[in-house]
Amino acid sequence: MSLDPIARFRRFSRAVTSEVGALDDSFLGRGRPLGSARVLNAIGHGRSNITQLRDYLGLDSGLMSRLLRGLEDEGLIETRPDPQDGRRRLLVLTPAGQGEFRAYEDMSNARAEAVLARHPRPDTLLAAMDLVASALGRERVILTEVDPRDDRAIYCLHQYYEELARRLETGFDVKRSADPDVMDMTRPRGAFILALSDGLPIGCVGLKGTEKEYAEIKRLWIAPSARGLGLANRLMAAVELTAKSLGIDRLRLDTNRALPEAIAMYRRSGWTEIGRFNDDPYPDFFFEKHLNADTE
Repeated sequence: MSLDPIARFRRFSRAVTSEVGALDDSFLGRGRPLGSARVLNAIGHGRSNITQLRDYLGLDSGLMSRLLRGLEDEGLIETRPDPQDGRRRLLVLTPAGQGEFRAYEDMSNARAEAVLARHPRPDTLLAAMDLVASALGRERVILTEVDPRDDRAIYCLHQYYEELARRLETGFDVKRSADPDVMDMTRPRGAFILALSDGLPIGCVGLKGTEKEYAEIKRLWIAPSARGLGLANRLMAAVELTAKSLGIDRLRLDTNRALPEAIAMYRRSGWTEIGRFNDDPYPDFFFEKHLNADTE
């Protein structure tokens, strides 16, 4: 016998609804419901454009207008002209709004700490939360280009190195690998792209510029919680577009036989297997792709 998956899903939904206080008239005892608190939180985190704010929260224009009007009547938000486009208005927190934003942040952080503290396996709980958040938020994942020295990029790279150390038969030591120089993955030579889920990094890929007739794709990594959602394909498509914008028309990459899912993806997406082109001790497979038909 197995439990009904629909019933399990709905049990989860009820548990989350109860835990976050979605039905409370006064979320966290601050005198306003969760919807208003979420709008205030998003503005406090820099989402000042009304259209972008509505898209981020998934609200229709009527409900958004009512929520904004309520916060404005409370004296918590105000609108100001966009300095770059006088026809648009931006949302900003008033001093009172900033106080409420900080109060919500402190109380929400305390609630999260309490939930994790009372669970016997907090890491397991967090892994499950990451999986759900990635699945439900897949349409809101954004790709953005950053400096590879950005803390979020460094986090992804460390996760990538740790996974290779676990999966490769020989282990992995980045000092023995052909580790790209930072400037090789920075414009105008190259680039580094992150996948962000509500601000948290869940994937990355690097474009390494070289002095040869090609550039290299490096450090493609997807968080385990976000795998199977098409994110690797999105990152690869984005890095290929970036290469084109830099005038690069030939790409190469290498990978290890312990990563069969990566090998299969490259073969499906137009990469051609070629002979070894570097002396890195870790790769077993080498691929090339021409970005313009007339370069082949």
